[in-house]
Amino acid sequence: MRMDNEAMLALKGINFAPYMQLSTALIGKSRHAGGNMFRHQFDTMSILIDYGYIDSVLLKAALIHDLIEDIEGFDHSLILQIEPEAKQVYDLVLEVTKKPGQLKSDYLKQVMRQGSSRAKILKTADRISNMISLGFVTSPEFIERYCDETEFYIFPIALESNYDMYQELIQLVMTRRRYLEDSGYLDRK
Repeated sequence: MRMDNEAMLALKGINFAPYMQLSTALIGKSRHAGGNMFRHQFDTMSILIDYGYIDSVLLKAALIHDLIEDIEGFDHSLILQIEPEAKQVYDLVLEVTKKPGQLKSDYLKQVMRQGSSRAKILKTADRISNMISLGFVTSPEFIERYCDETEFYIFPIALESNYDMYQELIQLVMTRRRYLEDSGYLDRK
């Protein structure tokens, strides 16, 4: 999608710097697929922009969406004192944050059934980033579980939120399942 003048002006007015600084706490925090959580935050935001989202709260939340969940003892007040939209950003991050001890399936059901439209869009972009990263994962069990989870929980969220993102997720799941077939993993089960 080409950026129009209105979108460029909207993005120009968003102060990402404080959120980018907060997300640096995720540098070095590794991901199952390799790389680190810091880069994943930016990948998620870029997916949102690629799909035409210019909602400042959504984009800022994308930059820090894993911060509370993945940094033990993170001081939440650091988010809340950033700027006027910080409370909305914080609330959105909490919506997409799995609570300690919460089963992943319960967390995903909660987003699916009770999440705001912003939370569903953010979770969909987050999962697209995660599914792309699966191309670097070598554990067939993990890939299969992640594909199953995506089909069962994330497809309904994506379908409700953004049909084009839903279509991308379908393609990502299909390519990962094809990899599992080609590797002979499914024959060994």
